[in-house]
Amino acid sequence: ITKMETSLVLPIVDISSPDKITTARLIRRACVEHGFFYVKNHGIPEELMEGVFRESKRFFNLQLEDKMDSLHRDFLGYTPLYAEKLDTSLTTIGDSKESFFLGSSEGVRGQRYPNQWPSENLLPSWRQTMECYYKNVMSVGRKLLGLVALALDLDEDFFIKIGALNDPAAVVRLIRYPGEVNSSDVETYGASAHSDYVTVTILLTDEVPGLQVCRDKSKQPRIWEDVPRLRGAFIVNIGDLMERWTNGLFRSTLHRVMPVGKERYSIPIQIVIFPPILAGDYINERFRITYAT
Repeated sequence: ITKMETSLVLPIVDISSPDKITTARLIRRACVEHGFFYVKNHGIPEELMEGVFRESKRFFNLQLEDKMDSLHRDFLGYTPLYAEKLDTSLTTIGDSKESFFLGSSEGVRGQRYPNQWPSENLLPSWRQTMECYYKNVMSVGRKLLGLVALALDLDEDFFIKIGALNDPAAVVRLIRYPGEVNSSDVETYGASAHSDYVTVTILLTDEVPGLQVCRDKSKQPRIWEDVPRLRGAFIVNIGDLMERWTNGLFRSTLHRVMPVGKERYSIPIQIVIFPPILAGDYINERFRITYAT
């Protein structure tokens, strides 16, 4: 049984503020209390954000056979409806969403795990738009990691010095939720309850609601609160790796997406960092469990 409460009021972080210490304190409080916050004044032009949504819709509106030409390999590319089930305790068919994963085209990782780009004949400006967005959001991620480091009483360049973004393992994910509410007794989830297994997720979403968080996962029944979109702002949340590195100080909060009867698009980018712990094995294992058949 779940119980719905009101919308969650999250802190709004102005990432352009010259007062980095005050900003870092706000981030610290947000990460300790919620694990979620908004980021505004990030510098990414609205036209680029609109362009990414436009190109995302163009891809998902293709015929299934054309989308399947970009079927995911090494976790990059297209994943069809119901291919993923984030809450592995559920007996349902899978989450009601289709996705497209893309990573960096540069560096060792970009060569080792090439992107599965859709046909240029079908989507001529798709790759250029996505690569531009990736670079822009990574610059936001770099700034954000500096503030997170300050929030943890570390040097601002701590994550950069350990090589966090030298060979980016960050993945942009385009998601389309069909939005149909199932009339059967089986509850349908756009994304079933989960915490992100990365360091930080930077989420861009359209105006359609559906994202909910549960601040206390140990409490029964779980209380789910809506996270509304803030126009022009990113929704940022802490992942399991960051919770682990901070010894539970920063919270990787349980969240989900519920269908609301309307198609919904969102674009998270998940930043992964590989310091001395074997995070690579950890990520691969989480993927293996999520996609287990």
